[in-house]
Amino acid sequence: MKTQHRPLYAQVRTAITDRIADGVWAGGEALPSEFALAAELDVSQGTVRKALNAMAADNQVERVQGKGTYVPLHTPERALFHFFRFTAPDGAPLRPEPLNQAITRIPVPRQHGDAFPNEPLLWRISRRRGLNGRPALLEEIYISAETFPDIGPEDALPNALYPHYQHLSGRSVSRAEDYLTAEAASEALAEALEIPKGTALLKAERTSYDLRDTVVEKRITRVLTEGAGYRVTLR
Repeated sequence: MKTQHRPLYAQVRTAITDRIADGVWAGGEALPSEFALAAELDVSQGTVRKALNAMAADNQVERVQGKGTYVPLHTPERALFHFFRFTAPDGAPLRPEPLNQAITRIPVPRQHGDAFPNEPLLWRISRRRGLNGRPALLEEIYISAETFPDIGPEDALPNALYPHYQHLSGRSVSRAEDYLTAEAASEALAEALEIPKGTALLKAERTSYDLRDTVVEKRITRVLTEGAGYRVTLR
């Protein structure tokens, strides 16, 4: 495994990441012990430990004291509290309520071509969700129709999609990047959210990636921020 260009632990990390991405170990499953991985990869236990610690720091694996190292399992609760950044002003988590959705298969939009190279078609998922009993979120979600052939126009999708992606394809969302801007509600957005035209909305453009840094999903969310805000904790 040794090369002149990359640290050995980084090569071990890549080898473990590839096996998780290939489904050798499923979500929620324990990895072999450090000793077993070291023997299999022909490196020291310390090198394996360094690789796993780096992966744990990026939430690619979960280290459980006294039990071992696990592939993260995307549950609805984990997806909500880890990836859903909208909270009440006091920091209390908000639970979005599904109101309606539409799923259509479309050619790749020009603006998403770089994210989905060589993809012939995408699923576009349009969802309206509520907060505190009123419409508050509008989502446009784009995913590969080839990667997710079991999704269809008539599907009733769950509220939390990342666990659903993992279940359908074995692809886990390991990280997401959000770009936030403000936007005045157009007539169509105002009608969907039952608000006056021109009301200020928060627009969050998200790109979600799997373990190989391949795009899993593009998502545009428009949020009515009355009683809600986007919260980020920096450490």
